[in-house]
Amino acid sequence: MSKWYEQAVFYHIYPLGLLGAPKCQETEETQHRFSELEAWVPHMAGLGCTAVYIGPLFESGSHGYDTRDYRRVDRRLGSNEDFIRFVGQCHAAGIRVVVDGVFNHTGREFFAFQDLREKREASPYRSWYRDVSFQGNTHYNDGFWYNAWHNCFELPALNQWNEEVKNYLFDVIRFWIHEFDIDGIRLDCADCLDFQLLKDMRRMTEQEKADFWLMGEVIHGDYARWTGEGMLHSVTNYELHKGLYSGHNDHNYFEIAHTIRRQFDENGGIYKGRLLYSFVDNHDVDRLASKLNDPGHLPLVWTLLFTLPGIPSIYYGSEWGIEGKKQGPDDGPMRPRIVLSDMEKAAPRPEIPALIQKLAALKKERPALSHGVYRELLLRNRQYAFGRILGDEAVVTAVNNDTQPAPLEFPCPIKGERAVDALTGREITLENGMAKITLAPDEAMVLIKK
Repeated sequence: MSKWYEQAVFYHIYPLGLLGAPKCQETEETQHRFSELEAWVPHMAGLGCTAVYIGPLFESGSHGYDTRDYRRVDRRLGSNEDFIRFVGQCHAAGIRVVVDGVFNHTGREFFAFQDLREKREASPYRSWYRDVSFQGNTHYNDGFWYNAWHNCFELPALNQWNEEVKNYLFDVIRFWIHEFDIDGIRLDCADCLDFQLLKDMRRMTEQEKADFWLMGEVIHGDYARWTGEGMLHSVTNYELHKGLYSGHNDHNYFEIAHTIRRQFDENGGIYKGRLLYSFVDNHDVDRLASKLNDPGHLPLVWTLLFTLPGIPSIYYGSEWGIEGKKQGPDDGPMRPRIVLSDMEKAAPRPEIPALIQKLAALKKERPALSHGVYRELLLRNRQYAFGRILGDEAVVTAVNNDTQPAPLEFPCPIKGERAVDALTGREITLENGMAKITLAPDEAMVLIKK
């Protein structure tokens, strides 16, 4: 029986940004902003989302990844009770809840690091952090040096090989499972985490909750190293993310097709059988609408996201085509405050949510879009067609990023003599296993059996 995450459609929320929380902790009082977030639950469900990835949520001092308290929801967002209620509302709407797990490093205000600063060599937490040396120093002038994530010394790196650290982190995960009933964790900086730690985490979480999902943030490298039996269930597919926008900017579908052929081709794809987490943008990269040279390509990218192999994710606001670009070290433009009612009234691209609804419904109705093998059917610089095939079922996607209409002819794995475009209802005739169609400029077609 399939697990829930194998056919999931995710909605991704960076809550500190969406809810307009202060960038730094300004008060010890709890701000109850989750009541506003509850209005987003029917919006997510209406789009067809079956899961939400929300984070960071651990109590922190600034951007959310400098953890102060692993067992408390960030007070700028609300209380633990507020989040319990939010999870309950998501579950009632058929939406699973996945949170950020920031386990590679802590903030400097975390109790163990504070104890290290105070007691130095005498601290029982001296070995909780990597490469602590009292012969060195950092720009914080603590009188000692330590390993930090990418030399960002506000994020001291935990010693994952310390058994006390591992037990502490696993107790944190158990707490979030039992206290909040979460369904999974997205592991921040998973490419920095020890493989044995990940294996032990997979074993532990399956004991706590049989269908618990572990997804890792991995930017570079061989994704197969982090996924598979006994490891993480999925990782972020940054390789595909890059191709989805640059393949359109360069009018070069060969880039996207090469990536997918290498990853998922039915005859030897290196990640065949794995389900990677797919996205067009997220809280760390520029918005899709800001990366595309031609905004007319937006529907094409969304169609590919949902029909190519992978678990699709929608980053809050991008379903309306909002823009946002990193400005120097400032990630704020990619993580904006959004009021749902305002966006529903005046979205830049109000037609995109309707397209996403159709694509999400199609993914739910057609198992081939989750489990089907990938088969390339036609490839040109500006046109691309492929099939997802599962037993006797086939779904065929064709896209045209040209400024001119494009007549296409390609072998079609759909059985029978008739097919229909699931996006428009347009019918076509199949002759001797071939499809003959003409795509308008910036048109996408998703064919299913009539």
